[in-house]
Amino acid sequence: MRFSIYQASRQGGRRYNQDRVAYSYSRDALLMVVADGMGGHAHGELAAQITVQTLAETFQRNAKSKLKDPAAFLIGAIERAHEAINQHANAHKLNEIPHTTCVACVVQDDTVWWAHVGDSRLYLFSDNGLVTKTRDHSTVQQMCDDGLITEEAMQTHPDRNKIYNCLGGFMPPEVEVARPLPLSERDTLLLCTDGLWGALTEEQITATLKAFPLARAMEFLMDHAELRAGNHGDNLSGVAMTWGAEVDADNQSVSTLSMPMNTFTTKIDDFPVAPTDLAEDEVERAIAEIQNAIKKYSGK
Repeated sequence: MRFSIYQASRQGGRRYNQDRVAYSYSRDALLMVVADGMGGHAHGELAAQITVQTLAETFQRNAKSKLKDPAAFLIGAIERAHEAINQHANAHKLNEIPHTTCVACVVQDDTVWWAHVGDSRLYLFSDNGLVTKTRDHSTVQQMCDDGLITEEAMQTHPDRNKIYNCLGGFMPPEVEVARPLPLSERDTLLLCTDGLWGALTEEQITATLKAFPLARAMEFLMDHAELRAGNHGDNLSGVAMTWGAEVDADNQSVSTLSMPMNTFTTKIDDFPVAPTDLAEDEVERAIAEIQNAIKKYSGK
């Protein structure tokens, strides 16, 4: 495989960054994942952290060196993340179960599979522009689908941040899986939280990704979204990949041809965890238990 990849996350106008972003790849398969811890619920950043780590570790257990069934993998890994979040909340008797959105994709055999829960999005772009995107599991998206509001009105509607499908909680998530699509040279995938896509138009995202090398384009999009959102803007995060890209000026290109079998490269950025109602030693134990939960569920 040959591709360029770049991920970034910013705090925006919030006190803490509850977004988490990760990617992992073997010689023949690539996983990308974004999770947006829900700020209306306690410990959203823990739910997001559990989610990206669960998917990354499950990928590493199953990609030998590609996945047998990428769609089944995505469903199973996302459901395991939901279980691990609930187990963590129960183990620590949290007053509220943490919640998070999730969008993830797998690329192998020149094909992309993706799945999502909530309103974190995946976009697929070709040289001709936007090919497709995920449909938000949100109140305003449902209203738009029912013809009650326009797509333009969704961006300013007072209920725009309400979603009805997430990881964590008593209701199991409805993991929506898209049909696989072939990738062509220079196609670009963007996975991002609503802090990024909510501040930009599709035209702005499309034009920027087409005009600049991937790393530069992503930083430009992050700068622009953060500026537009202002002091009260949300966390904003994204991971983008351009398929078959040659080495570019930003040196973000990857070739997996020389990778040994059953080896992986993974990037998960560490962010400070928001203060919780746990003492410092309890926080350390909580992080250790997150890892144990991930190993338990990713081994299923």
